Formats: sequence, C-alpha cells, structure tokens
Amino acid sequence: MACRWFLFYEDKLLLEKEANEYIIPVGDKPPFETDETFAVALEGVPSAQAASLKEEINANERFQLVGLRASWDYLPREWYKRAGKAYQLVHWDRHSRFCPQCGAKLVRSSLICKRCKTCHGEYYPVISPAIIVLIRKGDEVLLVHARNFKGNFRGLVAGFLEVGETLEACVCREVREETGLSIKNLTYFGSQPWPYPSGIMIGFFADYAGGAIHLQDEELNAGSFFTRDNLPVLPQKLSIARRMIDYWLAGEQGEKPEF
Repeated sequence: MACRWFLFYEDKLLLEKEANEYIIPVGDKPPFETDETFAVALEGVPSAQAASLKEEINANERFQLVGLRASWDYLPREWYKRAGKAYQLVHWDRHSRFCPQCGAKLVRSSLICKRCKTCHGEYYPVISPAIIVLIRKGDEVLLVHARNFKGNFRGLVAGFLEVGETLEACVCREVREETGLSIKNLTYFGSQPWPYPSGIMIGFFADYAGGAIHLQDEELNAGSFFTRDNLPVLPQKLSIARRMIDYWLAGEQGEKPEF
C-alpha cells in the first residue's frame, strides 16, 4: 500500500507538486533520506509515516519545503491538520531520545509511547495547554498586539496554563496580568491544536467587569477596545483567535466557525 510521507526539516514540511496543487508526498519509500521513520495514526489516511529529513531540500519542479504555518495556504484544511499532528509527533520524537530519569535510550513501544528498558519508565507526547479569551465591552472587543506576534495584526489575550491552575483561573489571571482588567461571564468557546510545536489553544468569551487598561510591557505593546466598524488588521484565518473574532463579528449567532 502506498504511504503518505510527512517529512520535516526543522519546522518546514515537504510538499510535492502535482498538477496545479500541492500534496503530502506518497509512495512506497520516502523521496529523500530521513532519520528513522515511524507510523502515525491519522483519520482518513490508511498508511502514514513521519520523520525528520537528513538535510534541507532545495525547491525544484517537484518538491518544496514550506513552513508548517504557511502550509495552510498550500494544503486542504484536513491535510493541514494532519500535518500538524505529524509535526507534533516528530518534535516529540526529536526531544525524547533518552530517559529523563536514568539517561538510557528510549524505545518506541506504541505510536504515542516510548519506554525505558532500564528503569521501565513510560513517556508520552507533552501537550502545553494555553487559554485565549475574547473580551467584550458593550459593542466593543479588546484586541492586543503581543511582542512575539510576527506582523502588525491585533489578536486576543492568551497565555499558558500554570501548574495547579484551572482553565477559568488561568483566563482571569492572564487578563489581569497582561491588561489590568477584570472580567465576568466567562464561557467556553472551543479549542484548537496548535502544533508550534506542541500546544492546544482553549478559547473563552468574557465580558469586561472593570479596571483601566495597563499593559504588561514585557508581553504586550498595544491593546485597546475596537468597534465592528473600526477594526485593525486581524489574525490569519488559520487561528482560533480569528474564528473567535469572526463569531463575535457575526453577532455570536449561528454555528461556530470550524477549525
């Protein structure tokens, strides 16, 4: 059976040009030399393998390396999502070669588990949860620019979950720390895998409760409330932030936009 090959050089995905579109390479063997390959379970794909490429591939008439984020513009949505899962597993494989307890080499015992034969520890892919929240103030929405954003767009307040913290407490803490505001009426919106390299974004809506904006300087360099007819540049369509903003723009009615 022909196999789909999810091959990466650093965070770049190898794509194959076929007619007027790009696809994940398919064949009996990988088209270029790789590190050890491993099977990946992907819905709708009978056979898939993933690995790191031995060296960077120069673009040619048949193959091209594309940043994983940029592959959103090259692949159908379902294949972009599959590539994201494959990359998370490749990243985990790269960073879980040796047992953190005794230093012995780990061996793969299942598709998503590695085992130490010396001390018998078992290790699974690490996923880093992060919250993201859309804050309403009447007919306005809070949009911010984080210092790590690549571009001049405005997004939503977000941050990583801390040890021993509930998701709800994390939302309130991040909003307070980054903007100085308090919120109320917190509701769950949805979630999205965020394979850059191994996160999941958990989205919430909330209402402004009080306070004046005081930005956390090391995290944000801009933040203010905007009306629907006076919006700045928004995040790309691939992000849950944009899905949340689009849902707010639509009056929070109808079905939520799917990832």
